[in-house]
Parts: sequence; structure tokens; C-alpha cells
Amino acid sequence: MAAAANFGVALAKAVAGVLSGSSAMLSEAGHSVADTVTELLLLVALKRSKKPADAEHPLGYGPERYIWALLASVATFVGGGVFAVYDGIRALLHGGEPGDPLISYIVLAVAFVLEGLSLRTGIKQATGRARHFSVPMLRYLRHTPDTAVKAVVMEDTAALAGLVLAALGLLGGQLTGSNVWDGIASILIGLLLVVVAWVLGRSNTELLVGRALPASLRDAVERELTAVEHVQEVLELTTLVQGPGEILIAAKVDFRDAVTSEQIERSCEEAESRLRALVPAVKRVYLDPTPPRRAD
Repeated sequence: MAAAANFGVALAKAVAGVLSGSSAMLSEAGHSVADTVTELLLLVALKRSKKPADAEHPLGYGPERYIWALLASVATFVGGGVFAVYDGIRALLHGGEPGDPLISYIVLAVAFVLEGLSLRTGIKQATGRARHFSVPMLRYLRHTPDTAVKAVVMEDTAALAGLVLAALGLLGGQLTGSNVWDGIASILIGLLLVVVAWVLGRSNTELLVGRALPASLRDAVERELTAVEHVQEVLELTTLVQGPGEILIAAKVDFRDAVTSEQIERSCEEAESRLRALVPAVKRVYLDPTPPRRAD
């Protein structure tokens, strides 16, 4: 529904841009098209990442979410940012007289209301998740592996800022009779989208490469493991975020001497229960009984 609404807004902006001769409005049309493509790609990401694990993909399809989200950030960069910068430069070089901006103002006002409602929904969702993890919302958005939520909040914020810039460009052209302000607004919209695309692209790339849990959580995981009966020491700990609700933990563990295989098995079960109670998103726990390293 959001993608369909954005596509309709894109068409309205394009018509308004052609009728008013506004480069900033055409840039906003490109922005809305990029948002539409982004939302469709994020929808694909959500659908495909929820596929259950199978014999060919034993760890599941969670990371596939980040591939499609990375493509979405590329769409924002090319479809929105590059187009807007190019159109702004073209407007500055070729100049021209601004047309009647009335229809553009109307379209911008309607789009501002729609984007504001979408941003409110995104912030409400992000705030709820941040409250669940007992962290500030901005910190949650910075570190969350749910890049779809981050994308919605960032792109809606950028959309509102872009609408304001477009309105200022129209107003500047109306007051001065020059398209210079419109071209500047278009370039600024493009640069704003490039920054958003870069931030989202970096987040998804980091998760695709493989990101560990934050240091504080890694320390908590190690404490839980060492608190398990018969565990002497955690020799090596690996944590991996595979998706918003999928975390893998693997560790080389030194068990106390003279414990039986049955005691080791029970300790492993206890460790898994402790870790899932600590971090509910933990889906896989692999413990490797390993003798301690001895100096030569």
C-alpha cells in the first residue's frame, strides 16, 4: 500500500514538475519513484528472509534480507540522488523562467501529510522496539539489524526534508523570477538522498559481511556460559547476527576435568537455555568442548 501511494505521489509530482517547470519537483518525483522501488525491494527482502531452513541452506535465509535491502539503497542512490543532482545542475546551466507553482504547492502539501503519517508509524514502531530492548531510540536505529525499519524512518525523514527544500526552491523562484533557487534545491535533495543511500548501504554491507553482537552483550554471553555448571572457562566466543530475530553463538569451552559425557550434555542444554533467556533472538548455539591452551 505504501509503495502504491508513493507511486501515485511520484506521478503527481512529475505532472506538477512539468507544468511548473520546476527542477526540484522533478527531483522529488525521482525521489518518490526511488522510494517506491525501495519499498518493493524491502517487501521482497522480508518475504524471502522468512523462508525456513532446508538441507541446502541449513542456517536459513535470514541474510538474504540484507542483499535485497542493499539493492534498495542502490535504487535510492541512482534513482533518487544521482537523478536529482543531475537535474539540478541542468537547471542551473540552462536557467529558464519558473512557471505557475500553485499545483506544485498543492502536491507538496498532500505529499507532506502522507509522508508525515508514514514517518509517525515508523517512529512508533522503532520506539516500541527500543523500549523493548531498554535503549534510546536513536541508538536502536543505529545498531538494529532490522534495516527495513531503519530504511523506512530514514527515507521518510529525508522525504519530508526534500519536500521542504522543494517548497523553498519554488518560493525562491517565485520571489526572484529565477530558476537558480530551484536548481539549488534539486541538488540539495540529491545530496540528501546520496547520504541516506550511503548510510543504509553501509549498514546492510556490514551485516552481510557478518556482524557480532555488541561488546556488552558478548560479555554477558560469556558470563552466562561461565556460570554454567561444569564449565571451567570460555576459550573462544563467536557471535553472529544473521537477521533481526536470528543470532548464532558458537564457543570453544573448557569443561572441568573428570566430568562425564552426560554431564557435558546437560551443561550444553543449560547453556542454551541461559543464552535464550538472555537474548531471545538466539536461534542456534554450538559449544565445542576444548582442552585449555598450554604454554610450550
